[in-house]
Amino acid sequence: MRILVTGAAGQLGHDLVATCVASGDDVHAVDRAALDVGDRDRVASVVADVGPDVVVNCAAWTAVDACESDPERAMRDNGDAVRWLREACDTAGAHLVQISTDYVFDGTSDRPYVETDETNPQSVYGRSKRAGEVVAGERSTIVRTSWVCGAAGGNMVKTVLRVSAERDTLSFVDDQRGCPTFTADLAPLVRHLAAERRSGIFHATNQGAVSWYEFVRDIVAAAGRDPEMVHPISTVDLDPPRPAPRPANSVLDNAALRDAGIPLLRPYHEPLAELVAQLVG
Repeated sequence: MRILVTGAAGQLGHDLVATCVASGDDVHAVDRAALDVGDRDRVASVVADVGPDVVVNCAAWTAVDACESDPERAMRDNGDAVRWLREACDTAGAHLVQISTDYVFDGTSDRPYVETDETNPQSVYGRSKRAGEVVAGERSTIVRTSWVCGAAGGNMVKTVLRVSAERDTLSFVDDQRGCPTFTADLAPLVRHLAAERRSGIFHATNQGAVSWYEFVRDIVAAAGRDPEMVHPISTVDLDPPRPAPRPANSVLDNAALRDAGIPLLRPYHEPLAELVAQLVG
């Protein structure tokens, strides 16, 4: 498979490139410096030059709070960019895989979200990512994931490992729930969906739903520190408050993967232990 990976320097992009190389694919990896996916002409040129079978778009502006103050850039990078990739893929005869997010939901459901649930994003980031889903079109593969952590880039695991070594106590919200997802597991699944050119929306997370408070306790414990140092707070008590609203429930049910007979990702505790060991090793 000849595969073009955009956003290759990010968490998922980094591990997807490694997975595809290990699988013997002809991999063309581009970071933002090599390809700004919001540049229509440049997207068309790069895709035409590579002539890929599949394009996996891992590029996005994921600074959720910063998106609130710059909706134009958010839509350019997360919405319009997907339109340009879709156009270029149509011209090249390539299949598009678009990475999306739990933020397309409003978080008010009393159960995990399935792929067919109505979207209702509450933040600029969520709206821009939903726009990207729409313009990707029905022929594309859309992979929604959440709470992403990996060895490359910044994430909650790295943050907690750092601050738990600097402070005696930590406070994290216990009224936002989701599924931690680890790129070491997610990348092979994304490659599988890409290779099969499966169209439609797929929720893809490691198994196990927790609050941020519970997840942070797990990270601290995995590092060999006392999880009792972590204390729960409510979102309304965050100081300073976050500019972008977060979905209280962003648990994604991986129903489409089950229906397709595709094995689900492992319980999150297993890749968490592996990542912590790698980072503190």
